[in-house]
Amino acid sequence: MLQGLEQRRIAKEETHMADGSGLATVSIRIKGDARSVSCGTSEKLLTAIEREFLNPRQRPVRVGCRQGGCGACRIKVTEGQYATEKMSRDHVTEEEETQGFALACRVYPQTDLEIEPAFRGPVKDRSGQDT
Repeated sequence: MLQGLEQRRIAKEETHMADGSGLATVSIRIKGDARSVSCGTSEKLLTAIEREFLNPRQRPVRVGCRQGGCGACRIKVTEGQYATEKMSRDHVTEEEETQGFALACRVYPQTDLEIEPAFRGPVKDRSGQDT
């Protein structure tokens, strides 16, 4: 039985190879958009979105600093598994992170994902100024 499970896992991995390069890829569905994005499991989600949507006006996710500090690429992952790098807590609180919120520039998809944009505008600092 274990051998059969292992074979199915291997077969699934083989179907997710990117153009013969040997890198595992997953599919990213964007809620409300018929298009999907292919993304390597070792590639940042935002990088894949930028590659697939060359016209910035057509991108379903905003692009900002690309380093997890501005919050422009805030998303909510509604399906799938992923890993993240450190993100600014000004833009994604620990509680929000447990609910699936993340910054696309810090997300590495591990399985097929469904995401929705979740940009919430400028964050106010303690003095009430936009940051």
